Amino acid sequence: MFLWATETAYEVIKRVETRYNAAQTLSVKFVENYSIAGHARPPESGTLTLRKQGKMRWDYANPKGKLFISDGKNVFLYTARDNRVEKVPLKDTEDMRAPLAFLLGRLDMKKQFRDFQVREAEGGTWLDAKAKNDRAPYEDVRMLVASDGRVEQLQVSGRDGSELAFWLSDERLNPPVSNQLFHFDVPPNAEVVDSIEFGAQAK
Repeated sequence: MFLWATETAYEVIKRVETRYNAAQTLSVKFVENYSIAGHARPPESGTLTLRKQGKMRWDYANPKGKLFISDGKNVFLYTARDNRVEKVPLKDTEDMRAPLAFLLGRLDMKKQFRDFQVREAEGGTWLDAKAKNDRAPYEDVRMLVASDGRVEQLQVSGRDGSELAFWLSDERLNPPVSNQLFHFDVPPNAEVVDSIEFGAQAK
């Protein structure tokens, strides 16, 4: 059963914002599923590390050698199998992982989303919302929020009909994280491509 945007929805929002806006760094394990037009790629997994000021690093254990980094200005996607780097300014990327770069310190859900709905679930509450910005690459966002404000699942519907889902576990707030972790060095002989539309696609 859905409850239209009420204090209950805003209480959930407040829990999420209070938890993540107070953190300087974050580390969490993830499992990622992506599908489009009924075609799903194999699940991918790894570790996500965040730091305030839009810094983000996705280290993929599966597929091995895949890396997605935001240094706060640009985002880089590296695939070892192709020895290829795709680079684009963070503000221009259409990658549906990119908004997570601002999870820490700058999260303002009512500024980014509208039409909030909540529904109870085992182990937490689902918070559903629509993007306020019609130019955002995603249209709908659904997150499973625990009682302490942790986001345990995140589902994103793209405007291109794609579906991106994350299962998050082993979250650690404020672990020691070096700023160097978010610096990307182009591997030897790698092809470098400037591209805006990349990321959520099966790469």
